[in-house]
Amino acid sequence: MKSNKLLLLAALAATCSCSQPNPETKQQHSTEALSEAAPVAGTVYGDAIVEENVMSVAELQQAAAQSDSVQATVTAEIVESCQAKGCWMDVRLPDNSTMKVKFRDYGFFVPTEDLSGRQVVFSGIAKKKVVSVAERKHYAEDAGKSAAEIAAITTPSEELTFVADVVMLRE
Repeated sequence: MKSNKLLLLAALAATCSCSQPNPETKQQHSTEALSEAAPVAGTVYGDAIVEENVMSVAELQQAAAQSDSVQATVTAEIVESCQAKGCWMDVRLPDNSTMKVKFRDYGFFVPTEDLSGRQVVFSGIAKKKVVSVAERKHYAEDAGKSAAEIAAITTPSEELTFVADVVMLRE
């Protein structure tokens, strides 16, 4: 019984880890966005995307101030992304802070190359969340931060976070 619990715990830890790439779960395809106003080519990860009713991150912040969660399609600039597996990205908010974008159920990943400065469109749900010190340190490690930068993280933070069903990296 005890060995079954240990085995289950080890499997759970392996599933949640961002340390090893798993290209078989990455769904990717190129597409022309379906917006009538200005079709934009890009590489899509996750579900299909339709660029309709796309809002800026400023509009998302305003909507999130009025609600616990917001379903939205958003356009933004990537500031940083996971260098270990491609399981998250940070996008720039109007005040130069960032919003963490993760991908629903680790169903897909973005490239592990440096994506900073790239324009992106993503769709899913935004929520306010308290991010623990341990989680903040984990993300700093994934981003390749130095030991000193990681050690400097000593407090949790309240942040706007996003769980995306689809991401399109614009070309």
